Amino acid sequence: MMREKIIVLGGSSGIGKATAVRFAMEGWRVLVAALNINECTATVNQLKGEGHAACGVDVRNYTDLEKLAEKVKEVFGKYDVLVNCVGISECTPIIDSDFSDWDNSVQVMMYGSVKACKLLVPLLKDNGRIIQLTSIHYCRVAYGSSAYGMAKAAITQFTRSLAIELAPRNILANTIAPGFVNTPMSVKADGKNELDSAWFKSNYIDAGRLPLKRAATPAEIAGVAWFLAGPDASYITGSVITVDGGLTITF
Repeated sequence: MMREKIIVLGGSSGIGKATAVRFAMEGWRVLVAALNINECTATVNQLKGEGHAACGVDVRNYTDLEKLAEKVKEVFGKYDVLVNCVGISECTPIIDSDFSDWDNSVQVMMYGSVKACKLLVPLLKDNGRIIQLTSIHYCRVAYGSSAYGMAKAAITQFTRSLAIELAPRNILANTIAPGFVNTPMSVKADGKNELDSAWFKSNYIDAGRLPLKRAATPAEIAGVAWFLAGPDASYITGSVITVDGGLTITF
């Protein structure tokens, strides 16, 4: 029996890990790729089923991505779905931060996405799916988030371009735009989870700016990826699926 195959970039933690777990639970073979190979291996060891693989990759490094492509050829040959969950969240004010620090978000998320797709999409089967994680920040702004927001906006537009260019192969390309999600990225430099802060409770729960009054779980975002990879999403491409508990409908 043939089993579908998926690559999850950024699959060692947070939304990426939840996505790897969901697809493995559904019987898929999963290749988990992220910066830390030990974390990738640990994730793979937790997945249901067999035939999974791990690969360490720095998406800023084209040589690393070439090695990932060779790994994909070795363990999968062709594959069915590419999910890109690679992301970092760093507060980098436009004027008061070093350019290299500011630029890191762009290099990881924007250019990392382009480089990864250039090398991995040729190995994607016709009728396959590309699912990239953007953020509500692709159209929203917060202090110190200019590089993050620009990178997420670029991922969104890049994915729309992929939807057009890959339509002749019937490859569907979409993005998921989460709001607050309880992941390791919610823990800031001071070691505190912003979702446990008085700021979050006051602004988003007490004031009603977040109608569902809670952050999402990573599994809830992974469920949307599962939908986009499946037959019920066969006429969706170039779209942004917002999963934010109603945050962006308030003011």
